[in-house]
Amino acid sequence: MTISRTPGRNALAFIFITVLVDMIGLGIIIPVLPQLIMDLTGLTLARAALWGGALATLYAFMQFVCAPIVGNLSDRFGRRPVLLFSLAGFSLDYLVMGLAPVLWVLFVGRVLSGIFGATYTTAGAFIADVSPPEKRGANFGLIGAAFGLGFIIGPVIGGVLGEVDHRLPFFAAAALGMANFIYGYFVLPETLAEENRRPFRLFNTNPLGAFLQMRQFPIVFGLLGALALFHLGHTALPAAWAYFGIERFGWTQLDIGISLGVVGFSAAIVQGLLSRKIIPLLGAKRSAVIGFAIAGAAYWGYALAPNVAMLYVIIVIGALSGIGGPALQGIMSNQVPGNMQGALSGATTSLASLMTVFGPGVMTFIFYSFSNRDAAVYFPGAPFALAGLLTACAVVIIARVIGRNAVTA
Repeated sequence: MTISRTPGRNALAFIFITVLVDMIGLGIIIPVLPQLIMDLTGLTLARAALWGGALATLYAFMQFVCAPIVGNLSDRFGRRPVLLFSLAGFSLDYLVMGLAPVLWVLFVGRVLSGIFGATYTTAGAFIADVSPPEKRGANFGLIGAAFGLGFIIGPVIGGVLGEVDHRLPFFAAAALGMANFIYGYFVLPETLAEENRRPFRLFNTNPLGAFLQMRQFPIVFGLLGALALFHLGHTALPAAWAYFGIERFGWTQLDIGISLGVVGFSAAIVQGLLSRKIIPLLGAKRSAVIGFAIAGAAYWGYALAPNVAMLYVIIVIGALSGIGGPALQGIMSNQVPGNMQGALSGATTSLASLMTVFGPGVMTFIFYSFSNRDAAVYFPGAPFALAGLLTACAVVIIARVIGRNAVTA
């Protein structure tokens, strides 16, 4: 079944819903994963966090290897078939994890998820296909909005279902993934015309090749360094948030889901609505610097929050950092020709995955070191303090790169 390109608002709506449903599936399992690991292993929370970090590391490693392949495949064969293939694989992953009788089966599920987890790579190229250069930064905010809305709905559902059974959220995620595949099969358009496709080259399908392709764009290559630090720090949130909430505030699975729902709602408001107004008003350059600076401050706020009420205040204010990512992505996208948008998206996804290979293990080890019974200093927020320092370094790099070059924003 061939579906022709549908440009403009309809195409953006298609990709928004696709990413939204996918993120709901991801968010559903976050509140229940710590308890599932403890049930399968009999370990304490602090030690279960180490296994949680290992699962995240394996997922990231597989995505790091596969994201450039998927990005370049979408440049060769089109966005639609690659995106549908990824969605089907995600559904299979959740089913495997839901049926896991022992811990190692969870690792099999994370391998599958990493292989098929390139939905965002293709979605980024999709947005670039249908957006004029001056609107790319704002339209990339739609992906962030889908992330945010997914984290409103997904974790809350996961927390509610988890109170019934730890495995139920995984089966719900599998069902959502399949529904998303069916929806995409019938309504998702192709946005990359035949004449704009480029050959598939083996050199470009390995992570090193993906980065090396970006060396011809010095501004992009420099900004990738800032993204690396940001993504490394950001791993503290998915890797340590649930464990941090349980240890620091005694949260239940429902509490974890609600807190992530607030994170998602705040992000959706900023990235889906405010970013489309703030980025054109401030300009992409200024929005990128301000957004990442707010992110760094928010991480330190999480680390030092004295109570839950203050934590929620910081979540809401910190959501303003959501203007930074779309603005920076728009800057980089405008430095790259149309037939390399998939390669750029693959390189940035691969970079995020590479940082996630190292990040979760580091962040969960820091959490363990500062929260286990033998810790010399008790500070469960330590992973977020480190994230704040890394993000501050990213802000410095962004300011220097866009300040020294004639950047098209």
